[in-house]
Amino acid sequence: MTDAPSARPPMTLLIAAPRGFCAGVDRAIVIVERAIEKYGAPVYVRHEIVHNKYVVDSLKAKGAIFVEELDQVPDGLPVVFSAHGVPKAVPAKAEERGLSYLDATCPLVSKVHRQAERHVKADRHILFIGHKGHPEVIGTLGQVPEGTMTLIETVEDAEAFRPADPENLAFLTQTTLSVDDTAAIVAVLERRFPSILPPKGEDICYATSNRQAAVKAIAPRCDALYVIGAPNSSNSVRLVEVAEREGTPARLIQRAGDIDLDWLHGVKTLGLTAGASAPEVLVREVVDLIGEHFDVHEEQVETAQEHIAFKLPRGLEAA
Repeated sequence: MTDAPSARPPMTLLIAAPRGFCAGVDRAIVIVERAIEKYGAPVYVRHEIVHNKYVVDSLKAKGAIFVEELDQVPDGLPVVFSAHGVPKAVPAKAEERGLSYLDATCPLVSKVHRQAERHVKADRHILFIGHKGHPEVIGTLGQVPEGTMTLIETVEDAEAFRPADPENLAFLTQTTLSVDDTAAIVAVLERRFPSILPPKGEDICYATSNRQAAVKAIAPRCDALYVIGAPNSSNSVRLVEVAEREGTPARLIQRAGDIDLDWLHGVKTLGLTAGASAPEVLVREVVDLIGEHFDVHEEQVETAQEHIAFKLPRGLEAA
């Protein structure tokens, strides 16, 4: 007679909602897929279309080729610009070479670009709150002439900035920042420069704000929390920070294979969310793996509903 298998330890799994894909990411992926259908493979994509290896690999399998620079795109083939946006010099160079291009820049990022242009036309100096080197920041800085925008990364940067004309300033922000960190920087700028012009509407995108709010809602109930997302995904990294700020240990994983079961020792309630570029299939993959080792009680905690969808570029609607 064989011994009965040992019972799996119980675990409550709190799954945040909203999580995963936002409308801008959805749109960018569909643009690449439709471009492949319309033009045939290969279709070149400048920079990762979104920051997620699973998504990028899936599109590669369909015929997308990802490159970092426009120089790597052969003459006569279409190119797609990533959801993060590109400096103005990039489409200008594509036109100069006669390349067909599709711009998958998230419309919420494009909104920030247009605001930057308007401020420069009005001779205002722009303080741009963001992370140096992030593709969205590079793209936004590249919308306006050099010297018309200053990058502010921290509260210390905001305190140290010395403008030529303190009465003629505006600020904008990267769309994927921590809501709390950004509020602290904005508070310094508004204290130091009372006449500084804020963005028209919120620059931090609805999806970033909603996913952070969902993590804040579940983190106090969790012993630990996993965020599914890429290390170079700004909004995903921010979700880890939000959980830790609530006092909950949190880790970023790209997919189920990254799970450290030892880290879950003694965890009774585990939180789970996904950054805006992580597909739901990766969430289910993680849930399934945890279910192999624990007796899971799954609970979805919804803090908001999202019904936003963005139009595709002209010519791709019914490709």
